[in-house]
Amino acid sequence: MYKNIYRDKTVLVTGNTGFKGSWLTTWLLELGAKVIGLSDRIPTQPSMFEALELVKKIDHHMIDVTNFQQVRKLIEEKKPDFVFHLAAQAIVSYSYENPLSTIQVNVMGTAAILDALRISGHPCTAIMITSDKCYENVEWTWGYRENDRLGGKDPYSASKAGAEIVFNTYYHSFFSNEGSMVRIASARAGNVIGGGDWAVSRIVPDCIRAWSQKKPVIIRRPSSTRPWQHVLEPISGYLTLGKNLHENKFLSGESYNFGPGSDQTFMVKQLIDEVAINWSFRNDQLQVVIQEEPDFHEAGLLKLNCDKALHDLRWKPVLGFADAARLTASWYNIYYNTSEKDLYKFTLSQVDEYTTFAKKINLEWAQ
Repeated sequence: MYKNIYRDKTVLVTGNTGFKGSWLTTWLLELGAKVIGLSDRIPTQPSMFEALELVKKIDHHMIDVTNFQQVRKLIEEKKPDFVFHLAAQAIVSYSYENPLSTIQVNVMGTAAILDALRISGHPCTAIMITSDKCYENVEWTWGYRENDRLGGKDPYSASKAGAEIVFNTYYHSFFSNEGSMVRIASARAGNVIGGGDWAVSRIVPDCIRAWSQKKPVIIRRPSSTRPWQHVLEPISGYLTLGKNLHENKFLSGESYNFGPGSDQTFMVKQLIDEVAINWSFRNDQLQVVIQEEPDFHEAGLLKLNCDKALHDLRWKPVLGFADAARLTASWYNIYYNTSEKDLYKFTLSQVDEYTTFAKKINLEWAQ
């Protein structure tokens, strides 16, 4: 996979203890990378990072991404070949309670990584991961393109737009000249599902927490539609972007969307039903309590146009809605409902299954 571009390379993953960071770390280890982790805490209990015992498999550092001196020291000492920057405050509802810390982590944390790379100046390929919510959402029905307007009505969305602006500034100010040894690109994705997510105020983790305790789940806006995608979809995109950027300096400074096909938009209630089908002890406890009106603004439909990733990177999504839900539920079933809990091995088996799907549709990265 990926022409062995990551084998024996030093790869820094920020936010490695989170849901997406744990999946990315696991896949990088499978690709033969030497993974360095940077995060300030274990963000949830339970935790995929702990369940997979990833601390034993990588060079992990407990560092706050906004602590520039520590970030700079780590990057100057380790001189990573690749950086995948995922460290962030990722919950919309939390951003209303803590807007300042959300903006500080998401904007200044991005700036800290980029400035450390600027000062170090060693050869490095860096993927700065933001969110689909970086776009100014005007509720239109077609997908946002990478050159559409940035913005956000809530603190989280504004912080992600801010991170993109910082990325663009650093590229043009420091990394666009011919002699720069640092190549950077940004990646935007959202509405990710998959096993190992226990974050608050997310529909699948909320369901799994409730169902594992045989309690009803409380949901908001069951008729809201989202373009759901399994976590391995954007991660395959990040890895594909990293490979292509490493090989082609002309991609530096570019941004890319990674999302599902336009026909993969489903209601919240449909997602719950699809996950429930694959939950091993369906019974009368799997009830849903609907909270129609949340007490904070949340954007409606937001879809991404991923034509640029297809054209430049030859990347496209692999899984349909049913397979994404099945993989998600089966991971949680192993965690909650079986005595055999080699979750690291099982997680790798899902990476392998996803890769097999990708090979069948002749995606270049999977060959």
